[in-house]
Formats: sequence, structure tokens, C-alpha cells
Amino acid sequence: MLSDRRQRVLAALIEEYVARALPVGSRTLTERYQLGVSPATVRNELSVLEDGGYIVQPHTSAGRVPTDAGYRAFVDGLLAEQADGSQDERCRLVAEELRRSAGELDELIDQTSSALMRLTDCLSVVLAPSVQRMRIKQLSLVSLSPRQAIIVVVTEEGRVANRHIEFAEDVDPESLAEVQRLLGDVFGGRSSEEIEHGLSRSMAEAFRDPLVRAVMDEVMLCLQESRISRAHHSGLSALMVQPEFSHTDALLPVMQVLEDETVLLHILDDAVSCAAGVPSVRIGRENGNAGLSGVSVVASRYGKGPSAGVVAVIGPTRMDYSRTISAVRMAADALDEA
Repeated sequence: MLSDRRQRVLAALIEEYVARALPVGSRTLTERYQLGVSPATVRNELSVLEDGGYIVQPHTSAGRVPTDAGYRAFVDGLLAEQADGSQDERCRLVAEELRRSAGELDELIDQTSSALMRLTDCLSVVLAPSVQRMRIKQLSLVSLSPRQAIIVVVTEEGRVANRHIEFAEDVDPESLAEVQRLLGDVFGGRSSEEIEHGLSRSMAEAFRDPLVRAVMDEVMLCLQESRISRAHHSGLSALMVQPEFSHTDALLPVMQVLEDETVLLHILDDAVSCAAGVPSVRIGRENGNAGLSGVSVVASRYGKGPSAGVVAVIGPTRMDYSRTISAVRMAADALDEA
């Protein structure tokens, strides 16, 4: 447990390093930050912080930079200070704009992802809630021709999934409308997961009709396709301009994670298990993935129950944690109210 004075010195060092990406010396801290102590005391506190593993000196003649442990101590203090969910003014204004422009959930997710990137200058990731566990509000079959139609599924949370379907034989609009009515009764208020795990007798009766069964299969495929593409990303270019990612070999592991949604979901597991409104912060090696030892992930869940989504920011460990935590909270709140 760091004393208040060491917390202040560490916070000043991190603020300076985040701003300039250069090792920080004691003179810089003394001249730029009102720490209320003498230069000799600052030097002594830096030595103690270094001995404790909170900062490190990259070169003998250079200043110090924070370690993962130093960032962790700093972030834990921030989370305690922001326990009331307070947001900075810029984040609050962005949240209001998102609420005013809210349309369908997928559109809001894209807008939120872009807003997070602008606020943090980092990569933003928003995982849409799992359609598999969402309860279906409406199922529509739109006839395009005797052998073609579009399936449109709307969940109670406002997510929309659609799929084109082709029939082996002509299907008149009246038959299609009857299938829509039957499947609407079957799916209404249920999730696809519930339907997959057990059909009632009335459902089984309805599915004996080949046309109903064919459309049912297409509806399930529609939901599966939507479930696969849950992640919305913005800001890869913002990462590329950070000094830490100026070389391709540093950025490549992050790109590989984004391409594998299973790995991404595993990394964001902490956020899903956290209470609503409480961000999860993983710093460097805490990510449990060697390729991500140079990044931090700030994430929070939104929504309720097992179909909750996740909003996250991925950036260098040298990120502005205060603003990022506030921005992630803002985004989760905005999506919660959608």
C-alpha cells in the first residue's frame, strides 16, 4: 500500500509519461508538478517506487517509466475515486449526443464505437449482446417473388437480423403469412437458445409442415450468422500512430486478437462477470496473452442478464486511464439506455 505522497509522485510520473512517451526524471516532476516536497524528497520517493517495482529506469542516465505494477496501483486509485460513476465533461456531452441520435441498436453500437475511438485515441471494441440468448420480439417474412423471401428478426433489445431465403417451389404470399404467424407464436418471447434446447409439443406439431420446417431452419441460421459478427471495431489507425506500435511486430498480435472473436471474448470475460457500471482494467501481462503484454484493456458490460454486451478500449499500457475509464463508463451507460 503506497503512502499518499508516493501515490502523488507516481501519478505525476504516469501523467508525464502518458503525455510525452519519454522517461521522466525527478527534475521534470519538480518543475512541472506541484508536489509540495523538495527535489531531494522526490528523488528519494522515486528510488523507493523503483525498489518496489512500480517504476523502472530503462537506462542508467535516463529517467523512469511506469511498470505494469505502477499502472495497477494508479488505476486502482482511479477506480476508487470514480466509484460514483462520475464522467468528465467531454464524455458527458458525447453521451448526450449518442442518446439523441439513438436508432436501432446496431447503429448505436457503431456510433458508440466511433465515439470511444475519438475520446481515447485508442482502438475501441463493442461486442453486441448475444442474439442467441435474446428473446425474440418480432419475426417477419417479406415475399420478394414466389421463390424468394427475406427473414427479419427483431429482438426485445432492439437488435435486427435478416437473411435471404430461396424456396424449391413457388410459395404464395398467403402461405408465407401463415408460416410467419405460426413461427411468430413459436418464437415470440423465447430465445433461439431456448428453442434449440427443447421444443414443446405444439412447436413439434407446427414443424411437421415441410415449409414451416424449412423457414425455421433459415431463421436459426439467420440468428447464428448474426451471433458470429458481434464485434464492432474502430480506431486501428489510432493505434498505429502510437510510438509503441510503430513496428508491425508490436501491432500484429493485437490485429490477430481482433480477427479471432473467440480469443477476444476470452480477453473480455472479466467485463462480462463484473457488476454493471464497474469497468474491468487489465494491464499488460494481466491479459494472459503474451502477444498483448504491451496493451491495456478497459472494458465494461452493458445490458442485463446472460445476453449482456461488452464495450472496451484497447491501447498501449501508456494510455490516459482516467479519460478511458470515464469514456468506457459513458459508452456502457449510453448503450444501457438504448
